[in-house]
Amino acid sequence: MKQRKIRGNHIKKLGTSDSIAISMSIDILKKHYKHANFDRKLKLIAEVLKAPEKFTTDEHLGQLADYLIPQKEEVFDELSLTAARPFTVFGDENIDKNAKHQMYQAMKLPVVLDGALMPDSHYGYGLPIGGVLATNNAVIPYGVGVDIGCRMCLSIYRDDPKILHTRRDELKRILKEHTKFGLRETHDKPNRSEVIDSSLFAEIPMLKRLQKKAAMQLGSSGGGNHFVEFGIVKIPEDSKDLNLKKGEYLGLLSHSGSRGLGATIAKHYTELAKNQSHLPKGVRNLAWLDLKSEEGIEYWLAMNLAGDYASACHHDIHKRIAKIMKLQAKTVVENHHNFAWKEVLSDGTEAIVHRKGATPAGEGVLGVIPGSMTAPGYIVKGRGNVQSINSASHGAGRLMSRRAAKQGIAKDAMKKVLKDHGVELIGGGVDEAPMAYKNIDTVMSYQQDLVDVLGSFTPKIVRMSKE
Repeated sequence: MKQRKIRGNHIKKLGTSDSIAISMSIDILKKHYKHANFDRKLKLIAEVLKAPEKFTTDEHLGQLADYLIPQKEEVFDELSLTAARPFTVFGDENIDKNAKHQMYQAMKLPVVLDGALMPDSHYGYGLPIGGVLATNNAVIPYGVGVDIGCRMCLSIYRDDPKILHTRRDELKRILKEHTKFGLRETHDKPNRSEVIDSSLFAEIPMLKRLQKKAAMQLGSSGGGNHFVEFGIVKIPEDSKDLNLKKGEYLGLLSHSGSRGLGATIAKHYTELAKNQSHLPKGVRNLAWLDLKSEEGIEYWLAMNLAGDYASACHHDIHKRIAKIMKLQAKTVVENHHNFAWKEVLSDGTEAIVHRKGATPAGEGVLGVIPGSMTAPGYIVKGRGNVQSINSASHGAGRLMSRRAAKQGIAKDAMKKVLKDHGVELIGGGVDEAPMAYKNIDTVMSYQQDLVDVLGSFTPKIVRMSKE
């Protein structure tokens, strides 16, 4: 018998009209209580609404409880928020006010040195997606993001992209059989990587229990907007940076992060940071760790391990597919876009630069900025713009939230758009429909001072997680 869906009106009848609390309740129930029956779900939320203080330590309901408990202004400990520092916004009219407000709040933190908002920005947890934040000897786990080391990797092959037509069925079969997505899919025989043998798994207590799972998930991709896709690479003129001549090539592009390893690290150290900082509710997710502290050093090491692991996952994916197809990559371009780096700002100050959904774009640095399933992505070279803190967008950016896309986009409409563009989708759902994203060319127009475009990648066969 099919379960009844919990809707906003059901939560309202429990005694709250707070739209954020309602949205959080539905999201928590959907993610963590999908097997509970309708009455049990409503009872849980009713109990949290009635006595949130009893649920503050609950693994799943704690976030809702924290939101519901009124915050006192005097909970700053020795810390206090300052007046917001100025920050640069690229593509101001292309960014919603909630993302701007999030960045404004982040710029009040006493550890902040500089900040910038990329033209694909939208609302997120802690920092907005597309937010760049430079801090003084402090690292913010939610400034990096939950999917530590989420990154792009593009292999450009010597082969003519006509292969997308002549071997189309074979390419589809390879993506179906040799890429793994989501929580449960893993390779029958995972490869080994030196990152799995890192001594950090033994040296940092919370990492010990994650080593086996990381080994099993190696070479797999997450759900949501993560993908592996074949497409056409176009190089408009000879490029020394890419070691490619003008022309069209077959390309394989992947987008994913550090899987369960990174998510667990992020959650663990975010909670440690929150417990130490006692920040007010509006910026609680921006709690930081001092890099001189034991916890800060541990997080930094664990974050870098997760970044190395994410990179290893991409390399494993590309090696598997290249071996099966007997292809050899002429050029590989890759970059993190959820990470923190130790860098020197334009005034000579050493800083921790967080890029949450932002591409490193230091002078001469190569990267990939994807579009959507029907729009080209771009191969770029950074210009080292100090106003953007050597950063650029990490994609087109969401125009619609996942929930709004699911409610407002019909499957048939998405299928028609994909067909019109000659794109074949394996897996995926309407939350990743092209219409749910901003126009990539508009986004690129706002960052002409941030990157130079060296080439493009247009998707043709896309593999994503099952809906």
